[in-house]
Amino acid sequence: MSEQDTTPAAAPATVETVESVVRGQLAKALGGKRGMVEAAVPTLLFTLMWLTTRELRLAVAVSVGAALVLLVVRLVQRSSVQFVVNALVGIGIGWFFVNMSARNGGSADDQALAYFLPGIIYNTAYTAVLATTCLVRWPLVGFMVGSVTGDPTAWHRDKAVVKLCTTLTWLLVLPCLLRVVVQAPLWFAGSSGALDADTAVAALGILKIVLGWPLQLAALAGMAWILSRNHTPVQEPEPA
Repeated sequence: MSEQDTTPAAAPATVETVESVVRGQLAKALGGKRGMVEAAVPTLLFTLMWLTTRELRLAVAVSVGAALVLLVVRLVQRSSVQFVVNALVGIGIGWFFVNMSARNGGSADDQALAYFLPGIIYNTAYTAVLATTCLVRWPLVGFMVGSVTGDPTAWHRDKAVVKLCTTLTWLLVLPCLLRVVVQAPLWFAGSSGALDADTAVAALGILKIVLGWPLQLAALAGMAWILSRNHTPVQEPEPA
């Protein structure tokens, strides 16, 4: 007698599935209040130190030092170091761009402007990719749902699920798009001399803080509000 197949069938993707998956993913991505603080503090310190001292090495040393302290605390507590590592990676990439500017003969202002360039590039790419997934009706949030239900594409057969995932993905796009629209013109103006470099650096530093977690939290609050409404039917009604 042949053995029965014990492989569990893929769960259907429903609006309820989307809600539970997205809530779980958001909680995991944010890491709670502590995760948000750990991700923001090193970059915040770098920006503030540069604006007040104009010493790049000191700004990097302070921000990296803060991140390492947070990292040690996490290691001692044997908890996830994800958000501290993310901050260190961000600082490292910024410092790499600063060094590239220095090697090319860039002034102190040019090097400070270079620190903000990776963030603008990242947000531009993120906006383009996520917006494309919405425009082609295969929103990224849908694949998050598919990874949990066991069928990567089954969710796409439910129009209500596609609509909900598209709305949620657009809300992820908006913060990145706003950062690019606001920061890119300032960066180009400062780099080209159309705007005083000190003014551009100061504005970019402030905007990096203002358009960081506060804006991201606003977008996530919008997602939470949509998920709490529960007005979208699980399936399209069948014809009589």
